[in-house]
This record gives sequence, structure tokens and C-alpha cells, in this order.
Amino acid sequence: MKVEDRTTTRITVRARRAIAWLASIACVLALIPGTAKADNPIVQNIYTADPAPMVHNGRVYLYTGHDEDGSTYFTMREWRVYSSADMVNWTDHGVPMNLATFAWADANAWAGQVVARNGKFYWYVPVRQRSNGQMVIGVGVADSPTGPFRDALGRPLVGNNEIDPHAFIDDDGQAYLYWGNPGLWYVKLNPDMISYSGSATRIPLTTAGFGTRNGNASRPTLYEEGPWVFKRNGLYYNVFAAECCSEFIAYSTATGPTGPWTYRGTIMPRQGSSFTNHAGVVDFQGGSYFFYHNGALPGGGGYTRSVAVEKFSYNSNGTFPTITMSAGGVPQVGTLNPYVRQEAETIAWGSGIETEASTEGGMNVGWIENGDYIKVKGVAFGAGATSFSARVASATSGGRIEVRLDSASGPTVGTCTVGGTGGWQTWSTATCAVSGATGTRDLYLRFAGGSGNLFNLNWWQFGGSGVSANLLTNGDVENGTTGWGVHGSGTLSRNTTTAHGGSGSLSITGRTGAWNGPSQDVTAKLANGKTYTTNVWVRAQSGTPSAKATLSLTANGTTSYLQLTPAAGVNVNGWTLLTGTATVSWSGTLSAAAFYVETAEGTDSLLVDDASFQ
Repeated sequence: MKVEDRTTTRITVRARRAIAWLASIACVLALIPGTAKADNPIVQNIYTADPAPMVHNGRVYLYTGHDEDGSTYFTMREWRVYSSADMVNWTDHGVPMNLATFAWADANAWAGQVVARNGKFYWYVPVRQRSNGQMVIGVGVADSPTGPFRDALGRPLVGNNEIDPHAFIDDDGQAYLYWGNPGLWYVKLNPDMISYSGSATRIPLTTAGFGTRNGNASRPTLYEEGPWVFKRNGLYYNVFAAECCSEFIAYSTATGPTGPWTYRGTIMPRQGSSFTNHAGVVDFQGGSYFFYHNGALPGGGGYTRSVAVEKFSYNSNGTFPTITMSAGGVPQVGTLNPYVRQEAETIAWGSGIETEASTEGGMNVGWIENGDYIKVKGVAFGAGATSFSARVASATSGGRIEVRLDSASGPTVGTCTVGGTGGWQTWSTATCAVSGATGTRDLYLRFAGGSGNLFNLNWWQFGGSGVSANLLTNGDVENGTTGWGVHGSGTLSRNTTTAHGGSGSLSITGRTGAWNGPSQDVTAKLANGKTYTTNVWVRAQSGTPSAKATLSLTANGTTSYLQLTPAAGVNVNGWTLLTGTATVSWSGTLSAAAFYVETAEGTDSLLVDDASFQ
């Protein structure tokens, strides 16, 4: 879809309005004492299926399939990725891989899964091979968890006309790839993760291992599809979709990664308006989370599904509890900082909106019409915000952003007027005064104006007395190179032709090592045991190295290194936001501490802009 095209959307108008109605009901429920605020499903503007969560560098990355609108079969052409640092506000990273990634495939972008190893990310997916019409397993690879992914092999990794791959790396480093419907198979992956040793091995589907299915002599066990294998406290778990149709989620355990398996029972009973289900399980920030899909959105069903999540606790003996689908979602982990730039596509709930690729990099929210809104949960305004800024674009006459708290009809603390900018990707920043935004509240950005599409929204940020002081001097690089030095080797200068924000950015050239980069001394500014939030915008000369923000801490003659943000891939000719939280700690007396931006590899020149460490 061209970014200037306003004539097509990713979801039908009827479905969008139905979702808006569902969201309005959620808002009413939110105002009833004792009623949970609805945050399931996780994504509301498209249908998503087959969740595959992965925890990496302080974030949960959620990989999904995409059910096309109005599907009467598993019509799926692309995969999506979302991420969250708090389990409730999810950032849409778009489509990093689709069927066109695999030139030898022609259909069925079905349930896949991503695993990280050796600084790369491997996405195992089932697709239909064009040459013979068989279902096979392909592998996409990327330098960032959000892609873009490329075909790692130029051919299938393995294939026997079965589906639903899942990769697991054991404690000894041996990796396994499991897949199968109607069978259950595995291969031992080599360390490169794109080849394997030996041949595909079929796991015996015994009733002792996978339960008893009644009335089907050809499939005597409950196992259906979607294996999810992991290890916890020395015990191996295999969570799978059981006994179509409709499916429930069951599990087995074993003392080894390939069995023999012992059936343990049901995790999630049959429910949810979809005749399939598909599970993914991760631990994050001290909690355990169970991802699944259902048909909860308007128009939803077995071919138009939506991903949701529940928090749970294992029983004392390591068994799963019974988990029931809910509309309430999960508790928030921490809060969201409104005083750093937040992507508009970071959303707890969206009503009526769509997302698309932005010319400024990443995604933006679009197809905004009168009455649409975005909910962002658990926003920590602290002592109070005094201003609100938003990056906007409009090919029409624009509209208004109503900054509201608690609900879409809650108190208005500010209103920003958005004018026409001359194009849907011609960006400008609108700012307005804010009063009354204090404490930790749910934020609603409600959009108002005339008829039709009003404007696009790329990012937003609050300012005011509630903001924590930026420990970096001249973080916006509007005062030349003041406050900045070089970690290692290189030459600093101010680039006035390319900037993320303002009139310039910080340039470093002549790096001789990947660890070289722009740096600031923060020794006297740190508090032992305090948690800090980092936001840095980076652009690499080649557009490919993975950049990261790092803190070096020297105490009692020993230097340790704390990675403040995950390494992230850079959009071609665009900027990448490195963002994350980390707690600093040291023993003894801190003698030196340096904040700097480096790369995972290479010595390309870098541009840095709008950096904060607070």
C-alpha cells in the first residue's frame, strides 16, 4: 500500500466501526467500579493469529500471523511483529516478513516462531512450496528482532507437508526444531540455526504421552498441532493445541527434550469463538504469561482471529493451572514515561485507527476520523505535564487532538490543533498547553474534526514539571557538540543537513572499533540502585549496523558494562529509536561512569540525536 493512498484500509469500514463500538463498551466497563478495563485482544485494528512471544533485552516481542479481512479459510500472506516493555502498551513494528520474502513459496504464511542466537534472529515459518504444493519450513533471518527479515537459505530448511515450527535451545546449546500436524517431528539444529544434523525424527504419539482422543482410530491421541517446547526447573514442557475441532490447549512433560512425554492435562479449555487455538508461553519481569488466540473482535471467528494474553502462576509442583480467556488482559509492568518521545503506534487499545509505514521510519497511525482514539495505559505524569507535542501530517485541513484522561470521554487536559501539512507523509510538529495531567493515569488521545480522514500521527511527547532531569548535556544536539566526547576513537561534529529533531544531529566519523562512539561522563549524576530510562535516536551511515547505548561503570578498579537498550536494526535511510530501562549498581566507590553509543559490529559513521538518560 502506498503511504499516500487513503482509499484502502487494512480492515473493512464495517469492522472498524464495530471495533469502535466494542471499544466504547470497554470504556463504559472501565468506569464501573470493580470491573477490569478491557485490554484483550492485544491488537484491535487487524486480525492476528498464532502468537509466538520472545523475551529479548527487557522487552517482549510478539510475532503473529495476519488473517485477512473476511477470510473463509486461513488466508494469510504476511507476518507481523509487536513489542512491549510493560505487557499492556504494544508497539506495532509492521510487516518485517511476508510470502514475497521466500521466492520459492506461493501461499500460507502460517504459524511461525522466532529465536535469538549469536546476535541474529531466526524466524521459522511454514509456507507452501510453489514447485510441488507441499507445506515446508522456511527460515527468515534478521539482525534485529523487528527485522527486516530475509530468506536465510533460498530454499526450505526441511519439509514433509506438515506445519507449525517451534525452535528451542537447550541449556547445553543444542537447538531443536519441532513441528507437525498430524505428526510431531524434530530435528537437531546445528549452531548456525539454518542447517541440521541427521534426519527428521518422528516423536511417538502415544496415549500415555499425549492423552486419549475418543472416536478417531487414525488419530488416537489428543495432539493436534502447534508444539511449544520450553524448559523450567529441569523439566521439559510441550504445550500444544489438542483435538480439533474446536481445539483446546493441553501439555505434556518430559525429563529430556525429545521425550518420552507424559500427558499432564488441559491448560485452556475450549472457548473463544475460534475452532483453533495456538499458545506461546514466556516468563517476563518475574511473571509468567500465556498467549493464545480467539475470535473476540467483531467479525472474528475461526478464520479471523485475534491474539490475547493472560498472566498466570505455576502450581507449586510445576503443573499449569487452568487458564481462562478474559477481556481484562494482564496487569501493567511498571509505568510509561510520557516525557520521552513515544511512538503513536504504541497502544493499549485503539478505536477506528490503522497503522502504516512512515517515511520518517517505523510506523505511524493513520486513517484517523472524527471520534477515533488511542488509549495508552499507566502513564506516569508525576508532578504534572504542562505541554503536549505531536508529530502530524495531513493532506486535508487536519483536525484536533483532544488529550483526555481515564476514558475517551474523560476530562480534557489539552487540545492540539492540527492543520494541513500538504501531504499524508509531510510531517510537522503541533504543540499545545496541558493542565491537570498529574499522577499515573490512562491517557486517551481522541481525534476530532470534520468528515473523512483527518491526519496521521507519528509520535507524541509531554513536557513539564513532572519530567525527570536528563542526565545528558545537550541531548538534543542543538548546541553543537557541547557536553559530548568520544568513547575510544573518532571525530565529533554537528551535522546540519540530517536531523531527527531540531536543526542538527551529532556526527561521529573515524571510528576504529565497534565500541567507539559519542560519549558523556555521568559519574557524578548516578545513584546506586536507581532505574534509568534511555532514549536515543541513531542513524548509521550504511543503514545496517545494530546500535546500542551502553554504560561503563568503574568501581574499585573494576569496570563493568551495562547495555541500556537492545541492539536494533536501522530502517534504510531512516532513524532507529533505542529505548529501554535498566537499573545501575556497583560495589564500593564509583570512580568513573560513561554513557556512550556503540555498534554490535563495524566502524561505520553514526548520527545521534534526541538522546536522554533519566
